[in-house]
Amino acid sequence: MAAQTVQWEHGLLQVKLPLPFALKTVNSYVFTEPAGGYTLIDPGLRTEETLAAWEEVFADHSIAPEQISRIVLTHQHPDHYGLAGYFAKLSGAPVLMSRGAHRYAKRLWGAGTTMTEEFADLFALHGMPQHYIDEISSNFSSFHEKVSPQPQQDQIIYIEAGETLELGGSQWELLDAPGHAYGQLCFYEANKQWMICGDQVLPRITPNISVMPGEEINPLGDFLASLDRLSEYEVQRAFPGHYDSFTTFASRIAEIKQHHVQRLEQMRMMLQEPLTGFEVCERSFGARIQQSPHQHRFAMAETLAHLYELELSGRISRTERAGVVYFFK
Repeated sequence: MAAQTVQWEHGLLQVKLPLPFALKTVNSYVFTEPAGGYTLIDPGLRTEETLAAWEEVFADHSIAPEQISRIVLTHQHPDHYGLAGYFAKLSGAPVLMSRGAHRYAKRLWGAGTTMTEEFADLFALHGMPQHYIDEISSNFSSFHEKVSPQPQQDQIIYIEAGETLELGGSQWELLDAPGHAYGQLCFYEANKQWMICGDQVLPRITPNISVMPGEEINPLGDFLASLDRLSEYEVQRAFPGHYDSFTTFASRIAEIKQHHVQRLEQMRMMLQEPLTGFEVCERSFGARIQQSPHQHRFAMAETLAHLYELELSGRISRTERAGVVYFFK
């Protein structure tokens, strides 16, 4: 896939990078800095195709990798984080990310990680058959090479919600955006009313909201509360992690919220009899998800996020039989 770029005003270059799964592309953003150098936001997954795309972009825009002065991450998912350590090593640039995002990245891919086993235990608890768990575990482990090398601790500078960050000569407010990824940040420029929104608000699709082992207990509740906060900002143009930029930020937030309201009610109505999380997942997403372990993991973890929200809000309950959880109205 050839690199696709869009040059925006104020020194912002949008770069569409290839992905080897359903989304097809992920957006990276490059700011030309007035004092010299370039800030690279979300450099993409480490694959040969992505590196080839970057070589093309650098050549077309007369950028030498050594001119990268900062690498900034909206969040720590591999399609955004994967090349952060590679470009940090190549350029000597620091990696800016939230403390929560870095902690999560280390849990996923750090030395001695047990995340694959924790996912297996979680999905088994909620009724997923072992052969599906084995496929998902193998797929999950395969991402280690796509995020290597990882940034070293002395290369990382922590940035947090409530702070401001200068990008392209303008001041951007850092906003907390949990639910899709704890530690995720959105960047808001008030004068232009621009929002770099990571994967928190996407056009065309709804962001995946997943229960993650050992993370916060109610990702969907936190995500919906975050959307309420983001809807208070006046946004003329939003720059998402996937697909094209868009100008309908507030209405898109309303659509995403309504989608989850409907899905919550659909799942609640399924529970006329006790069902496992796996059974609810199969009824909600259909058998097609079994064709891709990557999508199967997303669907299962998102189903659990909805069931946990229903349970925590008192709309459903759970029981346990032979070490497997069942949900019921």
